[in-house]
Amino acid sequence: MPLLNKPGTAASRPVAPHLRRLRIVLTVFFALDGFIFAGWVVRIPAIKEQTGASTGTLGLALLGVSAGAVITMMLTGRLCRRFGSHRVTVACGVLLSLSVALPPLTHSAAALAAVLLVFGAAYGGINVAFNSAAVDLVAALRRPIMPSFHAAFSLGGMVGAGVGGLLAGSLSPTRHLLGLTVIGLVVTAVAGRALLRIEPPAAPVRPEADAPRRPASRTRGPVLVFGLIALCTAYGEGALADWGALHLEEDLAAHPGIAAAGYSCFALAMTVGRLSGTVLLERLGQTRVIVVGGAMAAAGMLLGALAPAVWLALIGFAVTGLGLANLFPVAVERAGALAGPSGVATASTLGYGGMLLGPPAIGFMADWSTLPTALTSVAGLAGLAAAIGYGTRRR
Repeated sequence: MPLLNKPGTAASRPVAPHLRRLRIVLTVFFALDGFIFAGWVVRIPAIKEQTGASTGTLGLALLGVSAGAVITMMLTGRLCRRFGSHRVTVACGVLLSLSVALPPLTHSAAALAAVLLVFGAAYGGINVAFNSAAVDLVAALRRPIMPSFHAAFSLGGMVGAGVGGLLAGSLSPTRHLLGLTVIGLVVTAVAGRALLRIEPPAAPVRPEADAPRRPASRTRGPVLVFGLIALCTAYGEGALADWGALHLEEDLAAHPGIAAAGYSCFALAMTVGRLSGTVLLERLGQTRVIVVGGAMAAAGMLLGALAPAVWLALIGFAVTGLGLANLFPVAVERAGALAGPSGVATASTLGYGGMLLGPPAIGFMADWSTLPTALTSVAGLAGLAAAIGYGTRRR
């Protein structure tokens, strides 16, 4: 089986109504996840001040999100096989909505790390669950629509960051994140009821999928390759989410509202890139999308990290978002096609591990040098993802 498939043409056959409804409901959950996560990250500067944490101590506290997510992701793969990805998605949506209200209630770095462990567990669980459901839908439709789901995540992140920026000067983090809890529970109740009524699609048998969908010896290597690509690219998304606003505010003296808009620019660019992802994949194929996207992200992040002016940094963030847009969804979808929920869990663990371990790593590097220098590591890993894509093109 080729690691990175060639360009193809879109199927024109009509879509069954229940599959269309499933696509809508899953899109809602992806958007909700991005909305809640962005609402948390734009309030990190205020919570840092509230807890009195240094940059390095804050990075250590953020490991709570990483630990909770990474530990839960592999467990979620097994839960999806036992209870179904739809049920697990709804359960994790409830937990995510409740746990986002906890960080502003803390007043020390240790307490913040403890509650972020719960938040990270919910975040990691729901990502494996709805990505597994989306992989099954992609296989049933036989179209590369995975980027559209991640576009919804990015759109939710853009809206969440925009709302957070508007509320940063007038609403406390406690009230803001409690509002996210209410919104999350309402959306989960409505969308979750619809999701539980839809029977998961049976993936069609494809010629290249004659092996059992599990990470056996013949699939483990390719799954790990896709997981490494996901790690390299998601590292950048986590870095900009947690440190982008702080970089603009502290290094470039941007207003808090403008600093929060930095993540909005990044999320908007990712949304645009992912909305066009299906067409790009059908016309260009996965190899070109990964190689060009990784190179573009590397150049954009060098500009975003080292630019002397806010407007140049914002352009760099946007270029980075366009470059990274489709790399992660391609990696997760292909891993899931190879090994089912276990493949999604493996690639997601590596990918979101990079996304969630990246911010604390950057915090430590910033203590050793400077935050702009630390952010250039994003460019290095994006370039590595492009190199991996190019190096595996013949396989």
